[in-house]
Amino acid sequence: MPFNLGPVELLLILVIVAMLFGVGKLPEVFGAVGKGLREFRKEAGMEGDKKTQAPKSSEQSGVSGDSSAPQA
Repeated sequence: MPFNLGPVELLLILVIVAMLFGVGKLPEVFGAVGKGLREFRKEAGMEGDKKTQAPKSSEQSGVSGDSSAPQA
């Protein structure tokens, strides 16, 4: 972890957050934080994928390498 936070420190932070927002609001608060992190990772990952990964030839031609699909 970047800040060297142990379980005791994380528990203390959780208790402080619970006192600030109230126990009833915690799911909303952490849900919003989680949603923000997911959006950030999604956007950061998309930008990195565009620059570093080239499209695969099988994706361009539409040919599937899946052998479990029934053949006609």
